[in-house]
Amino acid sequence: MSEYGYIRVSSADQNEDRQIIALREVGVISKNLFIDKQSGKDFNRPKYAELMDKLCDGDLLYIQSIDRLGRNYEDILEQWRILTKEKHVDIVVIDMPLLDTRKYKDLMGTFIADLVLQVLSFVAHHERETIRKRQAQGIAAAKMRGVQFGRPPKNAPDNFGELVKKWERKQIPLQKVLELCDMKETTFYKRLGEYRIIKGINKK
Repeated sequence: MSEYGYIRVSSADQNEDRQIIALREVGVISKNLFIDKQSGKDFNRPKYAELMDKLCDGDLLYIQSIDRLGRNYEDILEQWRILTKEKHVDIVVIDMPLLDTRKYKDLMGTFIADLVLQVLSFVAHHERETIRKRQAQGIAAAKMRGVQFGRPPKNAPDNFGELVKKWERKQIPLQKVLELCDMKETTFYKRLGEYRIIKGINKK
């Protein structure tokens, strides 16, 4: 039997130290720790896939919390089913001692563990949905206050109009205009549209 640990943080900016410490404390060695640093929106996680290839019948998998297994309620239950029923792997959820498949091998124990799993999976999913809604509400409120998000807009150079005229007259190619304006093509056409609108208004 081999013991493994799986860690997921939702982005490269988050720190995985807390999960690493928890897994090391239960005896998982460094080479058996698998860490993914990316969103749970896409379950094609390379380290998780690598871990699944390693796991064998009778192995033990530690995770700190149930939401490390999936992005939503359905994903968590499906991964739990694959691990326990297809891979025949034992799972220990450190934050929830009731979710320790080593302890519940009889029918009643399995029923209780499955029930707890479904409740916790639903709660984890609901908490994430609530957080997303609050974030969306916060962003909407900030926008109403005039807060700008994302990168600052790329302003057109002072001689933008002159460059546009030369380009329209085919005196200089588009690539040269983009180079002189220090813009991507999409940004150029966006500023061009704004320029033409302003130019049209000024003519009236």
